Amino acid sequence: MQLDGRRTSSNVEDRRSMSGGTVAGIGLGGMALIAIISLLLGGNPSDVLQKMEQAGVTTTQTTQTNQQYSEADQELYNFACQILASTEDVWSRVFAQYGKKYTPPTMVVYSGSVQTACGAASSSVGPFYCSGDQCLYIDLDFFKTMKQSLGADGDFAYAYVIAHEVGHHVQNLLGTLNSAHQAMSRMNTANSNAVSVRLELQADFYAGIWGHYESKLYGSLEKGDIEEALVAASKIGDDYLQKKSYGTTRPESYTHGTSAQREKWLRLGLSTGDMSKGDTFSVSASQL
Repeated sequence: MQLDGRRTSSNVEDRRSMSGGTVAGIGLGGMALIAIISLLLGGNPSDVLQKMEQAGVTTTQTTQTNQQYSEADQELYNFACQILASTEDVWSRVFAQYGKKYTPPTMVVYSGSVQTACGAASSSVGPFYCSGDQCLYIDLDFFKTMKQSLGADGDFAYAYVIAHEVGHHVQNLLGTLNSAHQAMSRMNTANSNAVSVRLELQADFYAGIWGHYESKLYGSLEKGDIEEALVAASKIGDDYLQKKSYGTTRPESYTHGTSAQREKWLRLGLSTGDMSKGDTFSVSASQL
């Protein structure tokens, strides 16, 4: 991506120098569970935190630390702030097309663990959005995990991660997120998972919408950028992750969609920029 001279967002809270708690008492089973969750982008933080509690996660009081950051870390931080600024520009324009006002989220950049309106969380859960405080939370080390553990690398792949979480914020503003979560609370696990998949695929579509207009407005995408994002989407499909971790798949447990589904909806948003094509809740399961 070509971002030289682009502004950074002011809607960023840097908590990297704060230690939001420690994780203790996690057995091997709990570690395996959290490791899988950490590779899944987005989702319902409440579900993640509940699983962490069941695994024996405890937190301590927030403390201040004196940590120095490398030039590479600071460049990544600046990049994330530029991407958030871009999502603000794009979604403000998209919402205005429908006579709506876009209220941007706050991006909380932290290290290790963090306190949120959805509860305490470890960086093990990966990037997530909390509707309770309208913040998206990210430990930038997640990008290193993407590269080293999943082979998903590149600036547009990293931008996709942020845009996906902003996609959940868009769902929240439009009322989709709350409606889905209310419905999920009344369902059994299998049906709740199916709704979760539709939420995640729509957030992928919205990430694609952002990418479409980012390119249209600024011409920032370079050769290979779209492929980077599509590779990242394929590497975080439920089927890919389960097979990588367990050697088999359990479709009834999918919460984010298959690799093919995630690629499809991201690509659809990227290619069309048409919000009307992103209703993942009105199509049949075979059409996802």
